[in-house]
Amino acid sequence: MKIDYKVLDDKIILNNVESFNPEHIFECGQAFRWYREDDGSYTTIAYKKILNVLLEDENTVILNNTNEEDFKNIWIDYFDLKRDYSIIKNKLKGDTTMEKAIDYGYGIRILNQEPFETMISFIISANNQIPRIRKSIEKISENYGEYLGEYKGKNHYSFPNPSELAKIKPEELREIARVGFRDKRIYDTANIVNNREFNIEEAKNMDSIELRKALMELPGIGPKVADCIMLFSFKRSETFPVDVWIKRVMEELYLHEETKQKEIGIKAREIFGEYAGFAQQYLFYYGRENSIGKK
Repeated sequence: MKIDYKVLDDKIILNNVESFNPEHIFECGQAFRWYREDDGSYTTIAYKKILNVLLEDENTVILNNTNEEDFKNIWIDYFDLKRDYSIIKNKLKGDTTMEKAIDYGYGIRILNQEPFETMISFIISANNQIPRIRKSIEKISENYGEYLGEYKGKNHYSFPNPSELAKIKPEELREIARVGFRDKRIYDTANIVNNREFNIEEAKNMDSIELRKALMELPGIGPKVADCIMLFSFKRSETFPVDVWIKRVMEELYLHEETKQKEIGIKAREIFGEYAGFAQQYLFYYGRENSIGKK
């Protein structure tokens, strides 16, 4: 898929780009390291880079604080820009419910995030609220990551790599990052990854069943967290993570009865097939923003 862009100073201007709305992308629950700026743009930290994303008009997106080399090497893949989302939408629009969800979150794109950061972030997310998750991740980055610089009046730091995080004792993580009972799980997982007992590069070549099993052997990673990691950092688009919101939405709009979490995932893959992960993001954003199924 051809990407229409031009380079100007420290920015990349994406022209005629479809299915790209920063608000939908960053606020649909898939990522935690972003900040909404006063001008409506979003600043995110990924792959040790600071990027600002502004929707200038319906079909023009400006990527600020970057260059063409990083655009080609990082951001094209990060924002899934080589994928034609109109094809996915046409495949999924088989019922009025999904049509409404897609129309509501029309600008969602699934980010391809760094695996280790995603693993730790979603371990922190278990039984937690988004503001607290974001704060914990920020504290970890500020205290143990690399200083990247100042942007829009704020200092930014990278997420620490496995070797850096593996040195931090659980009690220190609990005190500084406020991660609660997840402290030892983070410490143990960082050490397992650092020691190559779980090899991220090898994991990329596993089939999805094998990968899910391997992830669930890590401390703090259950079925839902494993599915999130697979979808958001291993490009397994058939994966359908089931959390409280998705459970409510699926029961309310598709299943019409209380259903076990495991069965919801199975049913969703039957309904949405290879695009189940995209369906999950549309339904999650639509359901949460409209309080569907909330009792």
